[in-house]
Amino acid sequence: MPGSLTRRQFAASGLAAGLAPPASARAAEPIRLIVDHHSLEVNGKAARVLGICQPDGTAGLRIGDVQRFGVRVENRLAEPTLIHWHGLTPPYRQDGVPGLSGPPIAPGGAASYDFPLDFPGTFWMHSHVGLQEQSLLAAPLIIGEAAAGGAPEATLFLHDFSFRTPEEIFASLRGAAKPDAMAGMDMGGTTPSGHGDASMPGMAMPGMAMPGMAMPDGKMDLNDVVYDAFLANDRTLADPYIVRVAPGEQLRLRVINAASASNFHIDLGALDGTLIAVDGHEVAPLRGGRFPVTMAQRLDLLLDLPASQGAWPVLAILEGGRQRTGLILATQRGAVRKLAPVAAEAAPPLDLTLERRLAAAAPLPPRQAGRVLRVDLTGSMAGFVWGMNGVAYGHDAPLMVRAGERVEIVMTNRTAMSHPMHLHGHVFQVVAIGADRFAGARRDTVLVPKGQSVTIAFDADNPGIWAFHCHNLYHMQAGMMTSLRYG
Repeated sequence: MPGSLTRRQFAASGLAAGLAPPASARAAEPIRLIVDHHSLEVNGKAARVLGICQPDGTAGLRIGDVQRFGVRVENRLAEPTLIHWHGLTPPYRQDGVPGLSGPPIAPGGAASYDFPLDFPGTFWMHSHVGLQEQSLLAAPLIIGEAAAGGAPEATLFLHDFSFRTPEEIFASLRGAAKPDAMAGMDMGGTTPSGHGDASMPGMAMPGMAMPGMAMPDGKMDLNDVVYDAFLANDRTLADPYIVRVAPGEQLRLRVINAASASNFHIDLGALDGTLIAVDGHEVAPLRGGRFPVTMAQRLDLLLDLPASQGAWPVLAILEGGRQRTGLILATQRGAVRKLAPVAAEAAPPLDLTLERRLAAAAPLPPRQAGRVLRVDLTGSMAGFVWGMNGVAYGHDAPLMVRAGERVEIVMTNRTAMSHPMHLHGHVFQVVAIGADRFAGARRDTVLVPKGQSVTIAFDADNPGIWAFHCHNLYHMQAGMMTSLRYG
């Protein structure tokens, strides 16, 4: 049973080795995904976490047929849940956001999904109910057949981990608020990602604007939460996941940042790498040895392995810190040495240097935007209340569009923290950073650093009601979310 999987069984089930053979090649009936508990050992201590598995224990899912998504989700938890297919563009009723697309799946219940797929790529899936994502209720979702000829692949699935419950973490963040900042706050109802009705506010400050607040010294705020460990395929560097490789081969590494509140720098060490896709969409190839990845983003990297025997770590280093995790690529006779869980020096904050260099392999067709929406990202650590245009979710005004329009959203960050902004149901293109216009990458999540503005463009071709939010889980829970609606 998936609920009895150990950490080794869970990780060895296919998470880091390209997942299982495509499910569509095994059966035409809906693929079963089971949401349940499983056990981890982190830094020598046992932990009970959540996960998404196939009936055979395979973590995550690979669908080889790009034509159709047919899945049945079974909830074996004692609480409701609902899964969002991050990066896919389903009909909005199948998007997996309680209160917007449909009700959560009751304990012991199930829900079926069936919709056409538009493109292959590296995606992921996670709960959009409450704080379940922090309890590791997330998994890789790979669309498309493996490369012809059996070319090797590996998946690096990143998460941040705490022995505290997510509710304890959130309460501590809110408890650090100044009393006057908390005055008048509506703490009733349910949280923004899990309420059952848009009229039921989560954390909100009715009638009160939330201006962005910079730190007194002008520095950027980093890392809301102090974590006990950072995981790569459910393991730490004390017991890293090892991917066996052959000398001289080329490996496709799919990096997925599933962390709830952490950004990373991917350090390839002695290896040469070529970035070929972001968020599941191809970009003009870009060589490098270090790549930033914010919460919810993905990177597809081609790694050229040396022709000799050896072992090569691929590490994820926390922005603004020295903590790190990762996996190790090793030949059969390669000696794997023990790696420290901290780097020699702290990694810098993520910025938009790479974003400016990216170019979509298939950009949006040239077209004048028929609608430009402006969104200020607002809030502060003082009070831990976040929102858009000065209000928290539940008191927000939806972003309105019409079908067929080319839409641009200009996001300006008025806060002292960066925010990874994710739009559901659409693929957008980054078309400006500040006043600089360019044809950037196509994505579903983009970082908006402190004091900067980023413009995205998309065609309004998927009518419905869609979530638009910061993918820092605690910022979203505290109000940095709205909806995009077709009118």
